Amino acid sequence: MTKLDSMHTLDKASKIKLYNAEAFEGMRIAGQLAAQALDMLAPHVVPGVKTSTIDDMVLEFALDHGAIPATLNYRGFTHSCCTSINHVVCHGIPGPKPLRNGDIVNIDVTLIKDGWHGDTSRMYAVGEISRRAERLIEVTYESLMRGIAVVKPGRTTGDIGAAIQTYAEGERCSVVQEFCGHGLGQNFHERPNILHYGEKGEGPVLKAGMIFTIEPMINLGRPQVKVLSDGWTAVTRDKQLSAQFEHSIGVTKDGCEIFTSSPMGYNKPPYETKDT
Repeated sequence: MTKLDSMHTLDKASKIKLYNAEAFEGMRIAGQLAAQALDMLAPHVVPGVKTSTIDDMVLEFALDHGAIPATLNYRGFTHSCCTSINHVVCHGIPGPKPLRNGDIVNIDVTLIKDGWHGDTSRMYAVGEISRRAERLIEVTYESLMRGIAVVKPGRTTGDIGAAIQTYAEGERCSVVQEFCGHGLGQNFHERPNILHYGEKGEGPVLKAGMIFTIEPMINLGRPQVKVLSDGWTAVTRDKQLSAQFEHSIGVTKDGCEIFTSSPMGYNKPPYETKDT
């Protein structure tokens, strides 16, 4: 048995990996490093900064901490993070266009540290943003936390989706259905898929040792999205604002552990930072 195999067993019913305490520690270290990267970026996400500059900062941070960005050269993606601005839902490609006052941007970072993947994303407000944008960010963060709150052994993946969908739609927002959370560990993506919509009681039963992301994408307008010709950038079809937050979590015997909580307390805007 290899060292990798010794860190997990396989739930026969669902074929989902169940990780042990050593694996949880590896995920804890990787998750905290990814969260630190997002903390580091907070004072730099300001009007005039280029998303390519943010991407460079993520790469430098990763290398300085003995890590590698998982997205770098992943399936042809050539950047160290995703930067999704305004009506971009996810997988936005960093580039030379500067951020503008009033933009909102999701920055999604996955760092591989000692073989483990820490995957997390947050929203950032660029300068002064509208109340509509501010409210969307608030609803999206609350959607994530409501999904996390139901996680414990005996619940199902459908319980997570139902909690998110019920809240978001109750706030007159919509849930993107084309993209979902996913299992991870020493692989970037594995079982289970975590839908952000659905019915209570549906889907695989949660068991202690499962590790996955929850990463709802919430729109102000309709839920429909399309992927642009670059093959990555997903946008809302009605060009209304979209927001996303993501945590990597592990199911424990009585609940769950969030691996990617911000060490600085920067879990949602506004981030009270000092310029550096």
